[in-house]
Amino acid sequence: MIKFIKEIVLTLCVFVVSPVLGANNVSSNEASNSSGFDWNPVIQAIVQVESEGNTRAVSGNSCGAMQITPILVKECNDILKKRKSKKRFTLRDRFSLEKSKEMFILIQSHFNPLNDIEMAIRSWNGGARYNVKRTQRYFEKVMKCLSAQK
Repeated sequence: MIKFIKEIVLTLCVFVVSPVLGANNVSSNEASNSSGFDWNPVIQAIVQVESEGNTRAVSGNSCGAMQITPILVKECNDILKKRKSKKRFTLRDRFSLEKSKEMFILIQSHFNPLNDIEMAIRSWNGGARYNVKRTQRYFEKVMKCLSAQK
């Protein structure tokens, strides 16, 4: 219960950035969660910052275009298990842009139900308990890519 309250407070305290909508080339499929929110522009900006679109990129434990860690794959599988889904992600799925997008959307639907773009960007870089100061440079880079999409 305390964890849930902390997540709500964190969500309410984070400055909400208006979504930047428009054309993108991450995929021909829509990257939307169950509420219909279009994450494509954010995903495209993250992909650009993380790997410049290289699906084979590797940096330490992080892999693929979105630089996904084994811990994030495990977290996604835990969420799927809690939702009683039989679907599971593998470490190899990090090299697939489509599977990476699915993991991003799953994480957002679980930890960011209000679709807060700033929270999505910062937590992708700094984890669920990100530090605003430590994620500032990353946030600015992603926002610059988002702005360039207009």
